[in-house]
Amino acid sequence: MSQGFNHFDENGNAVMVDVSGKSVTYRTAIATGEIHVGEAIMAAVKEGSVKKGDVLGVARVAGIMGVKRTSELIPMCHPLPIQKCSVDYELDEANGIIRAFCTVKTEGKTGVEMEALTGVQVTLLTIYDMCKAIDKHMVMSNVHLVEKTGGKSGDFRF
Repeated sequence: MSQGFNHFDENGNAVMVDVSGKSVTYRTAIATGEIHVGEAIMAAVKEGSVKKGDVLGVARVAGIMGVKRTSELIPMCHPLPIQKCSVDYELDEANGIIRAFCTVKTEGKTGVEMEALTGVQVTLLTIYDMCKAIDKHMVMSNVHLVEKTGGKSGDFRF
């Protein structure tokens, strides 16, 4: 296991990466994803007429909660002090797409990419959950890291 991977010990067992000797740096990550919905859902979301409530508002809170709980969901993911988290949206009515963006910031020894990706996924799942009574024909797709800054590996832009 000496290919530069540090998620394994000398016996090949999965371990949490040792970040104790790393420097604290300012780190950010932005992830995005989309959910494709029909006209009825798009209209109901825009009008605020979904019976379960404010879809985008509730999904925003759910995404932020997902960010804060990432280390409980992803094995070997370090718990991090999240210093900023936001979930924003773009609505593409013509194509029936709700696009979510999750931005996460911290000062720490490891990055927040997993937190941003988890936040986007939880946001999209919440939109699905709140709208499935209208129409279950929804597809979540194109979830990916848009950019990250900080850390030893430097900056990344998709």
